[in-house]
Amino acid sequence: MNRIILVTGGARSGKSFFAEKCTSEYAGKRAYIATAHIFDEEMAQRVKLHRERRAGEGWSTIEEEYDLSAALKRAQEQNSEAVLVDCLTIWINNLMFRSPDFTEAEMIMETEKLIASLKAFPGLAVLVISEVGQGIVPDNAQARLFRDCSGRCGQMIAAAADEVWYCVCGIPWKIKG
Repeated sequence: MNRIILVTGGARSGKSFFAEKCTSEYAGKRAYIATAHIFDEEMAQRVKLHRERRAGEGWSTIEEEYDLSAALKRAQEQNSEAVLVDCLTIWINNLMFRSPDFTEAEMIMETEKLIASLKAFPGLAVLVISEVGQGIVPDNAQARLFRDCSGRCGQMIAAAADEVWYCVCGIPWKIKG
């Protein structure tokens, strides 16, 4: 049975922990689709903490910075019945970094491709995205584009999702489904 859950919230709001809990409650094989590129020691420590939280829990890890549709396909080929994509915000950053002329129109196309893959996945898909649009308007075009791409992606995934959760101070609030 196909089911899509989106988990959003600010930095250190408890999104990833809650998303892992949602995915862990699902019986069967689980895959963690990691989008982060480890570029310094601080990021390596963050990744280490995430891995330790999942250790011994039956997770496989698929590292994919750009092509989440291919990662979902790999998870399906591994007979995963549930996947956690953590996180879309970093995925958006990766796409923008790879292509300096990246546009919101390209973000829409990438998100449409991802949604099609999510709907084709035969199990539970939980996705994490940071809410980046509640602060001040960024002072430069690149930062505004990132905010806009993140907001557009979040809206599109939320519209396709069966459930949407918003985390604040470690407290998840169900806002859809």
